[in-house]
Amino acid sequence: MASDLRFRNIDASPDDPVETWPFEGVLAALERGTLPDWRRLIHSIDADPWGVVAREVEEALLLELPYGVAPLFHEAIREARARAAESEEQAVAAEVRDLVTQSGLSLGELAARIGTSASRLSTYRSGKVVPSAALMVRMRNVVQRTKAENRPQ
Repeated sequence: MASDLRFRNIDASPDDPVETWPFEGVLAALERGTLPDWRRLIHSIDADPWGVVAREVEEALLLELPYGVAPLFHEAIREARARAAESEEQAVAAEVRDLVTQSGLSLGELAARIGTSASRLSTYRSGKVVPSAALMVRMRNVVQRTKAENRPQ
């Protein structure tokens, strides 16, 4: 299904990547676009939930002009951000698991060396809790020092 979307008074084409559209193009797509145009916007939001297109769609939705699609795009942005956050949390958990393995220490020993409890480190490892950036740096530093200490001389 081809789109009949037309931009007025802007130097962009609806065929251009949505990431290159000016705000007025995003607004036009929300107001006068059809399903193919909205899918392109949602695809861009999924790819970069806090990116330029997502922020421009949010700004356009504040104008309350695209009445019918506003709930759809609010939900699309919320879901894309939730999926991205979950993926990021799982990546952190995977790194914590890798650091525990690399350290060669028991969970309790590594926890003590980074200033936390074994049960708290276990929640980081499982992804139930996300450690602070400072604690991640501390964990990396401890693992590097531990590996250097255990390196044959």
